[in-house]
Amino acid sequence: MKFTAFERTLQGTGASRRLRVANKVPGIVYGAGTPTMIELDHNALFFALKKEAFHSSILEMELGSKTEKVLLRDFQMHAWKPIVLHVDFQRVDETTRLRKKVPLHFVGEETSPAVKTDKCLVAHVATELEIECLASQLPEFVTIDLSNLTKNQSLHASDLKLPEGIKAVKHGTLNPVIVSVTTPKAEEEVAPATVVVAPEKGKGAKPRKEEKQQKGRGG
Repeated sequence: MKFTAFERTLQGTGASRRLRVANKVPGIVYGAGTPTMIELDHNALFFALKKEAFHSSILEMELGSKTEKVLLRDFQMHAWKPIVLHVDFQRVDETTRLRKKVPLHFVGEETSPAVKTDKCLVAHVATELEIECLASQLPEFVTIDLSNLTKNQSLHASDLKLPEGIKAVKHGTLNPVIVSVTTPKAEEEVAPATVVVAPEKGKGAKPRKEEKQQKGRGG
């Protein structure tokens, strides 16, 4: 993806405020040399941030007469307004080794034994994964094949088959769950309702034996 940025010389809170009034976003590009202060068109950046690829792939930044390869590292939004306040980029080249969170795309879930045969419920516990790789190998997303999922199975980070040269970043001994499979609870059997039929009009219950005897004595 390509985007355009412009160098800026003025810094500070007042300068940043004036940029925002002019529908511009202050930013910085760091790495591989001296940091460069930049400014970007707000609306163009705002809509670019809505695209998944803008967050997880190498970007081409047109800055003046040159084009640099950069990676989005951070951005700040207004607390309640749809306004981008600041953005950070990192310069990269093909030999840069980096860590980045990338989205997970799941496929094959509907045809897995867990879903197709056992009617299980599949939960995507994680929707992104932090990976480590060379900048030239950074994927826009990682595809996870769920076609072999089985009943009551859990898929952990260590179970994922990642492309060559890419590995999941481990944090201590943690091995987070990526996908879990659960069996739906069986529907409770509902006991049939007892229907009480009222006696037909004029047909009361038969009198008991004692009642018959008392009526006989009285007569």
